[in-house]
Amino acid sequence: MAVKRTTYDARLEADGLTRLHAAGAPVPEILRVDQSEIVMDWVAGTPRWEELGATLAAVHRETSGAFGYDIDNIIGSLPQRNSWMDSWGEFFAANRVVVHLDDAAVPDRLRLRLLAASDGPLQALLEEHSPVPSLVHGDIWSGNIIDGAFLIDPAVSFSDREVELAFMAVFGGIPQAMWSGYLDAWPLKDGWERRRLALQLHHLLVHVRLFGGGYVGMVEDRLNRLGW
Repeated sequence: MAVKRTTYDARLEADGLTRLHAAGAPVPEILRVDQSEIVMDWVAGTPRWEELGATLAAVHRETSGAFGYDIDNIIGSLPQRNSWMDSWGEFFAANRVVVHLDDAAVPDRLRLRLLAASDGPLQALLEEHSPVPSLVHGDIWSGNIIDGAFLIDPAVSFSDREVELAFMAVFGGIPQAMWSGYLDAWPLKDGWERRRLALQLHHLLVHVRLFGGGYVGMVEDRLNRLGW
């Protein structure tokens, strides 16, 4: 078994793992959880990257009538707000961008640019392909994948599935086989490349808050490439 002690409410993480398991995701089984500790089954195995990609696409097939989640939870060690909204553009702007902008780590010049984008072009861009609210893990990167076969440390919500793939592409480390498995099962709609730049703002702002100004330039790079 694996024991994880947390500085946040471990029950929020357990909820996400349980929700993903119910949707068919390969995650550790929860053995016991309280506010500061989660005990899970120990997972290990042989990499199955293409299968993992296809399974993730299947998880994304689980949908909701609105964007959000039943509870607010966490991403990393930060609170993640999941208030239900009908519009993906409004949800992302309010709960994934603007919510971060009062943090002292976000420079004033960047805050103003992000506020201006959130009030206009960001929402319009994200709505252009009429996304549906899909169940997403919310924090997939190479460090949250065990042996190419299992997912850990979720930040679940019902969001546009493209946000999942956008974060997977930020830092690299995800083998092409996983991408192929996903896209063979469920291709993306035209225009995803530009939407991806906008969707990456969320996770980059999380990194600005958690790890400091070294990530500010990555946020500015996305805004520059979008012309915002």
